[in-house]
Formats: sequence, C-alpha cells, structure tokens
Amino acid sequence: MLCMCDEAVGEHACSVSLQIFSRILTELESLLEKDVGINKAMGNYGAEDIMRRCRNESVRILTHCNTGSLATGGYGTALGVIRSVNARGKLLHAYCTETRPYNQGSRLTAYELVHDKLPATLVCDDMCAALMRLNKIAAVIVGADRVVANGDTANKIGTYQLAVLAKHHGVLFYVAAPTSSIDLHMKTGDEIIIEERPHAEMTTVKGIRLAPEGINCWNPAFDVTPAELITGGIVTEFGVFTPAELQSELNKHLGLSN
Repeated sequence: MLCMCDEAVGEHACSVSLQIFSRILTELESLLEKDVGINKAMGNYGAEDIMRRCRNESVRILTHCNTGSLATGGYGTALGVIRSVNARGKLLHAYCTETRPYNQGSRLTAYELVHDKLPATLVCDDMCAALMRLNKIAAVIVGADRVVANGDTANKIGTYQLAVLAKHHGVLFYVAAPTSSIDLHMKTGDEIIIEERPHAEMTTVKGIRLAPEGINCWNPAFDVTPAELITGGIVTEFGVFTPAELQSELNKHLGLSN
C-alpha cells in the first residue's frame, strides 16, 4: 500500500498515496475496535444468560471449531462467551472438540484456551455424547457462518450432531452470531449452499496418507442446525433471542422493516 517514492512517482503522488494509506489504516483500526466491542457485548449477554439459566452456579461448557481471537478481531464470539463466564469466576471447565477433519479446535481453540490459562480439555468429536452423559455439561456454545430468518444456522460440520446430542441430554445449546452473520433474506436453512471441501483433508495429514487410495469421501465444510435444536438461544450484540424472536428483535434494533 505504501508507494515507492522514486523520480517517476514524484513527491505529490507519494503524498497522496500516504494520505490514502493513512485513511485506510484509520478505517481498519475503527473496524477492529468495533468488532472487539461487538464480541465483548455478545460475551456479556451470553454469559449473563447462561448464569441466569444455571442459577449462577459454576459451569462446564463445550465448544466446537474456532470462534476466538484467531477468528475475529481479538475476543471471540462463542469463545468470547466462555471468556466472559470465566471473567465472572464461574467457568468450572471448558471443553473443545478437535473439529475434524481440519482440526480447527485442536490447532486453534486449544491454543487460545491454553494461552488464556483457562481450565480446559480437548476431546475428539466422537466423544461428545459420553462427555455430556458423564460430565454434567451445562451448555454447548458454537459460532455461526450464517443464521437465516427462522433461526436455522449453518456452522462448521459437526455442529448439527452436537445440537442433537445436547437436546437428548438436556444441555442448553447456544449459537453466538453477530448481526453481520445473520441473513434475514433467507427464510430457512434449506436455502444455504454447503461447500464441499477437498477429499485430501480427510485422507491425508501433512501429506501422509491415512486412507487407502480409491476410497470415496464426502467432506462438507458445514452443516445446518434446525432452529428447534437451539434451546439456549442465539447470542447477538443486542441480546440473546430465541429463534422465534430473532427476526422481530433485529428489525427493532436495526431499524428494519418487516
């Protein structure tokens, strides 16, 4: 972005380029500050709701994929809620899934939990049912790549199965999503197009083949969690809303027409 001020460019052109760079930098810093503010508001609303519904007792929380400072401006969405619970002295333990096949949980979320010195444990994706049955998980909280008008939510593959497990075990299931991730023009999750990722993500690790040549793979990047499984609520920067409340509440807070 910075210009190379040589004889061909001239001082005036260089000065203009530096002014443009300064304006862009100022805007980027403003966006960063805004993003962190949104994340912290979500963290506070989410933590307050969990504390209210868990009678202010210390809690164990499970999360999926990475939704922390490595995925946002510096605080996090779902992981921001966990940070806010911990700031209240109420985080008994955080659990993060490895998040196969790309391992965002083991590579990124685990790193953030260790960095923040939070009480935390990494689990394989296929351990979550046993974890909920044996360890009194109070809540599952995940992020969102897209939330649509009826509350259906697309997020990292494996989210849907966690919601089903949470429902079976009576565990609160939350989605943390800033309004920038909510698309009220889409009515249901059936309209969301799901990306399919390269098969090599499943069959190899750092170039080392784990599965035999010739095996077919199905590797969707996301799945869609039906709104009725989001039993805790959808955490936004304006508050925590049920899927049924989401559209009307956002219309009110954002000044949108129905």
